[in-house]
Amino acid sequence: MLYAVVDIETTGGFASGNGITEISILIHDGVSVIDMFETLINPAQEIPEYIQALTGINNEMVIDAPLFSDIAPKVYELLHDKTFVAHNVNFDFSFVKHQLSLAGYQLQCNKLCTVRLSRKILPGHRSYSLGKLCNALGIEINNRHRAGGDAAATAILLGMLLQADAEGIINQSLRKASKEQALPPNLPKSEIEKLPLSPGVYYFKDQKGKVIYIGKAKSLKKRVCSHFTGNSTSKQRQDFLKDIYSVDFEVCGTELMAFILEATEIKKLWPTNNRALKRFEQKYSLYAFEDQKGYIRLGIDKFKKNTPALYSFNTILEGHNLLKALIKEHLLCEKLCFIQKNRQACTAYEEGNCTGACVGKESAAAYNVRVKYAIEDLKKMLPSFAVIDKGRTEDEQSCLLVEEGKFYGMGYISHHADINAPEELKSVLQPYPSNDYILHMILSHTEQFPQKKIAI
Repeated sequence: MLYAVVDIETTGGFASGNGITEISILIHDGVSVIDMFETLINPAQEIPEYIQALTGINNEMVIDAPLFSDIAPKVYELLHDKTFVAHNVNFDFSFVKHQLSLAGYQLQCNKLCTVRLSRKILPGHRSYSLGKLCNALGIEINNRHRAGGDAAATAILLGMLLQADAEGIINQSLRKASKEQALPPNLPKSEIEKLPLSPGVYYFKDQKGKVIYIGKAKSLKKRVCSHFTGNSTSKQRQDFLKDIYSVDFEVCGTELMAFILEATEIKKLWPTNNRALKRFEQKYSLYAFEDQKGYIRLGIDKFKKNTPALYSFNTILEGHNLLKALIKEHLLCEKLCFIQKNRQACTAYEEGNCTGACVGKESAAAYNVRVKYAIEDLKKMLPSFAVIDKGRTEDEQSCLLVEEGKFYGMGYISHHADINAPEELKSVLQPYPSNDYILHMILSHTEQFPQKKIAI
């Protein structure tokens, strides 16, 4: 068996929005390295400063380097018939597979994670990060945080794991037993074997590779296999099972992240067999606009996808209650805020409790000052916080960011990241669309686990 030991350097933490800046591939025959390939890569985007500081790779170094599409044929040739090996393999594999797919190559191969294997074959170490584990094992890493240095160390680690694997754990990892007779007729056993026991989101695909169902899981393998239990012979179920040809997945650090990713992916891809989350739609939002007389108007309206909103609500009553609180606190006009309609002046003016903006007695400039204060107060009322939890490995932690009452995004950060620096967090988190369904999930989670919430 041949192994391809891979290490990459990237511009960020997720494959779809970031590029590869360096790749090293070492072909290992189980005894030693027999071939190698290494190059800097032009990621076609700026390299963030903190990543330049970590890796030493800057924009000037990659400007004349090949694009990934230029080296894709060579990379695919080296990888497609090998077992893909990396330390935290899902990270490296996700980037390489994504970049290959953009170049027209579909990478399908077995994977081995030297983090997971080390935990099983070499138990008892305090840390299984590459640096600390290699230090404990006496493996010297030259050029740390560069693809070549880290790949070389991983190749040495792989050799040690192969020698120490008296129980055949590596072969078991590649050929895990499953009840093959329970699988759908067109789904290869290998599709189940590749699934980890981690939280995440899974995608059932048909013969053409189209996603027909998306689900979340606390344990990907267990949840996927649960679809194939039971004895229902309904046409709907049988057609569903018959159409499953492959399973793709994305590992998440926590079940909450899987919930959010599932909701987002269903709204984006609209799979045929998903129904419940398709029905969720944002209902109402609070908007601000300036009318023809120069007055800034606040009002509740149906959610508009491409119009910036101050805040969103599931019910119009919830929106009106918030707006009335702002009106009372800042002496705004109910008529200009569309609370009162079909009247020449608001009730408060007729009762002598209004400055008269609705009938032109107060200038737009004076009235707008209070409206702007109301908007600022609204922003202060809306929570900004991060949810910090376990990552996909012990070398990272997961982070969800809520900013001024809206879900900004999520991703994985270092244990040493400055949580109280929102802009720094944003540079490493993947943005996601916010809606009340997702925000409610996050708020419910933080009520249950307040220790995971960090105010920003």
